[in-house]
Amino acid sequence: MNTSNKPTITIETTVNAPIEKVWKVWSAPEHITKWATGSPDWHTPRAENDLRVGGKFLSRMEAKDGSAGFDFIGTYDEVRLHKTIAYTMEDGRKVKVTFTDAGKSVKIVETFEAESENPLELQKTGWQTILDNFKKHVETTP
Repeated sequence: MNTSNKPTITIETTVNAPIEKVWKVWSAPEHITKWATGSPDWHTPRAENDLRVGGKFLSRMEAKDGSAGFDFIGTYDEVRLHKTIAYTMEDGRKVKVTFTDAGKSVKIVETFEAESENPLELQKTGWQTILDNFKKHVETTP
């Protein structure tokens, strides 16, 4: 996936749920606002998602105290139902997410190009926290 000189980071989890539910919760804005956060003092009050090649997404991420916030924006490059989502973030970095269906569980592997402002370990931890929040949300949502 690394098409540039940027280092890549890979994170993963296994979600104990069927692929249809995992895919829906990953892509539905009403769910994204519940799991897309890297720390307890942040939240995602708004999300938009047009999950198709050329479609765009936006997740508004903000500190709960209002002291900071940013829009996480990108455009989809590849969408293969229940298998792969690839996108380019607004700053040009690439991300690829694969979903491997194992029947009663789904393995998710997410690889992204790192940015240069923060240490690699900090970026990995932040993205892994979001993925862990996703797993927890899927597994506790009826």
